Amino acid sequence: MTTTFDFQDGNGPVPAHRHSNGGGWVADTARVAETATVKREACVFGNALVYGNAVVSDDARVYGDARVYGDARVYGNARVSGNAQEMGK
Repeated sequence: MTTTFDFQDGNGPVPAHRHSNGGGWVADTARVAETATVKREACVFGNALVYGNAVVSDDARVYGDARVYGDARVYGNARVSGNAQEMGK
């Protein structure tokens, strides 16, 4: 059985899963490293990539072709999208 989630981006429900480190939703098309954290209310979708010790929390969204890595923190109502790259030290 495939799990789906609607990221409210106009694409309707897509195959997705809860991230093992934090429980946030991650589309099957996105990649999130096990070392990264996606908290329960946060989402990563599209072709986004989150890796390193990055944390996506609160109501934050990472999507499109965005990259979040290193020790970056994306939180609150932040949106990281398109070809954006967010790197922490």
